[in-house]
Amino acid sequence: MTQSFRTPAGGRIDRTATIGFRFDGKTFTGHPGDTLASALLANGVHLMGRSFKYHRARGVLAAGSEEPNALVDVDRGNGRSTPNLRATQVELCEGLTAQSQNRWPSLRFDMGAVNSLAAPLLGAGFYYKTFMGPRFIPGAQLWTKLFEPVIRRAAGLGHAPKLPDPDRYANTYAHCEVLVVGSGPAGLAAAQAAAASGGRVIVCDEQSEFGGSLLSETQATIEGLPAQDWVRETIADLAKNQRVTLLPRTQAFGYFAQNFVALAQRLTDHLATPDPDAPREKLWQVRAKQVVLATGAHERPLVFPDNDRPGIMLAGAGHTWLMRYGVKPGRRVIVAGAHDEIYRTALALDAAGVEVALVADSRRNPEGALCDAARRAGLVLSPATTIAGTSGTLRIDSATTARRHPDGTVLAGDTIRCDALLMTGGLTPSVHLFSQSRGKLGFDAEQQMYLPATPAQAQFNAGACAGVFDLRHVVESGYAAGTSAARASGLTTPGPHRAAVTHAHPMRGSFAGEVAHGGDMARAKAFVDFQNDVTAKDIRLAAREGFKSIEHIKRYTTNGMATDQGKTSNINALAIAAQALGKTMPEVGLTTFRQPYTPVTFGLFAGHARGVLFDPVRKTPVHDWAAENGAVFEDVGQWKRAHYFPQRGETMFEAVNRECRTVRARAGLFDATTLGKIEVVGPDAAEFMNRLYTNAWTKLEPGRCRYGLMLNEAGFIMDDGVVARLAPDRFHVTTTTGGAARVLHHMEDYLQTEFMDLQVWLTSVTEQWAVIAVQGPRARDILAPLVEGIDLDPKAMPHMSIREG
Repeated sequence: MTQSFRTPAGGRIDRTATIGFRFDGKTFTGHPGDTLASALLANGVHLMGRSFKYHRARGVLAAGSEEPNALVDVDRGNGRSTPNLRATQVELCEGLTAQSQNRWPSLRFDMGAVNSLAAPLLGAGFYYKTFMGPRFIPGAQLWTKLFEPVIRRAAGLGHAPKLPDPDRYANTYAHCEVLVVGSGPAGLAAAQAAAASGGRVIVCDEQSEFGGSLLSETQATIEGLPAQDWVRETIADLAKNQRVTLLPRTQAFGYFAQNFVALAQRLTDHLATPDPDAPREKLWQVRAKQVVLATGAHERPLVFPDNDRPGIMLAGAGHTWLMRYGVKPGRRVIVAGAHDEIYRTALALDAAGVEVALVADSRRNPEGALCDAARRAGLVLSPATTIAGTSGTLRIDSATTARRHPDGTVLAGDTIRCDALLMTGGLTPSVHLFSQSRGKLGFDAEQQMYLPATPAQAQFNAGACAGVFDLRHVVESGYAAGTSAARASGLTTPGPHRAAVTHAHPMRGSFAGEVAHGGDMARAKAFVDFQNDVTAKDIRLAAREGFKSIEHIKRYTTNGMATDQGKTSNINALAIAAQALGKTMPEVGLTTFRQPYTPVTFGLFAGHARGVLFDPVRKTPVHDWAAENGAVFEDVGQWKRAHYFPQRGETMFEAVNRECRTVRARAGLFDATTLGKIEVVGPDAAEFMNRLYTNAWTKLEPGRCRYGLMLNEAGFIMDDGVVARLAPDRFHVTTTTGGAARVLHHMEDYLQTEFMDLQVWLTSVTEQWAVIAVQGPRARDILAPLVEGIDLDPKAMPHMSIREG
């Protein structure tokens, strides 16, 4: 299929090379630099998936990690199948094969779409109500048994791979003075400022290229350079610095205590023929003195009836497809919203030869440089106008407008033909990582958004994630954050920097989270959470049924609980809930964001822990001798310990009985090396042992042993073992084989948090000592010729004593 929606020129793709790929069995072409989504759009494919609950036809909504609709299964052969990947993040490579999900028998004709007919039964909390069952039916358990398997089979979107994962995964630890998350204008400025201090700087970004929003910017200049040239030169300068680590294709997915940040780096998924010995992904565990979050913002959709048809997407995404990938989102387009992004996008579309049928601005008196430019370009502008509904089956073919009058009334407008509708309800700062760090958010009433307020860790915010959207101020906030982070790390930095930015119009807008009026609201669905099929009606129903906490509303409706974590839905849902409850948005509150920021593969967490490396095998010094003599080994913790030594034809019970008789009559050897061994040393060692064990240790003389019993705080036995006092300030503690690590952790925990007044040091010596227990009536006679300096006579070395020799 030809790329009929590809622009003749422009974008950052490599038009000199062509890539072949397959989607749902059909062959298409794209270019290096494309994502799967941009290549499909270039080929006129807008239908990319089906929704979770109603199986409604869905197309791409966003252009990045916030995408909720275009989830695909990518199969690169050799069992390398990964479900639920965002088509907006899948980099195109030769031979890539992708399948749509959650449909049968095909994407265009999906039998699951019949669920829409049962929509009145599938509202908010339907699964809770279903499992409760009708009370008037005797034996309600039969009802649950009937529906539970059906609901469980319907759960989920993609299918988990059935073959073992053939890929390898790497893991590394890193330390730095400053970690910068995000490489847009704020992130690059922060990295530049921090790097000037001479400290170690790590910069990561989930995209394949650094630059963020500047990759779609062609008008602005920074420091006298076109924006994209500034990006290129800044990256080149950072790359020359040996103390700077640049990590593209790397997502910061978790922000933990004490500035510990986990990064997931994709290494080979973008390659057509990756090295089979190269790891697919790498887990970076980074400890940073200071963290700069420059994570940008997500665009908010509008909520109106039938706002989910393929061809309806965010205005910023449409601008990205056009300017970065050279793809027209449609041929006749409507742009609607309450933010200046609609004018920027409409102007770009018009310049690319796309017919802009209407620019609908819900603000009553829009003004500003971008609005004036749109008027001068001859675009059809309609203020105080919203979208009241859409039509179309597998793609939008028209939209109906509604006009807001000053007295508050809303009148139906016109029905306008289109094959794409670009919408924006403003911007939502990406505060997910800040929230994970346990930082406190504050509500900005003027901008109607939550912003970072009180950090809980050594951390700074810059750019759009901090509520700064004007490009000059974004760059300056990046410089300021990078400088402050470096100084807080104890480094010397240059003074504050004032960015020279030109031709960057400030973006203004108002929050458009309310549901647009007009249209048949009784029958049409106005979607808030696109991935989980949560509608505005569901949010209101939850409020009517008594759910007042936003956390409860979230769980009852499942809004924000999909794999996108509500990046495009949370604020709209919050506004609708606040309206339904008669409260302000801050009074309703905000849900907690949890890691990972976007889904992470299981293989990344497993790393090398697979096969024989899944649980390391520990062997004692006499393991080989035991194996040569026919030992049958048992697993004791991670240790291999000889269980018994069968002779020819013996069963286990026969061998054990023979060995027992031998030990009782003469002697036997037991390999006790596997027992845990901990040295407790220090002037307060005896007092420490008194507090940890039920026994008394103060009067135990050096050279004597005692059986010790350790209980937990509930009084249950935690561990036991023989303890030897080697010196007044030194104890040798043995633990059970499987309890060595647990006991050491228990001791360290109490020493560091409860018994901080004691001078005690703990050392694990489990692997420093081999232990052979010689038992039986002839044990002393057998040992006598093998040791020097020890009198083995019972009077010289009585029971429960220890001697060195």
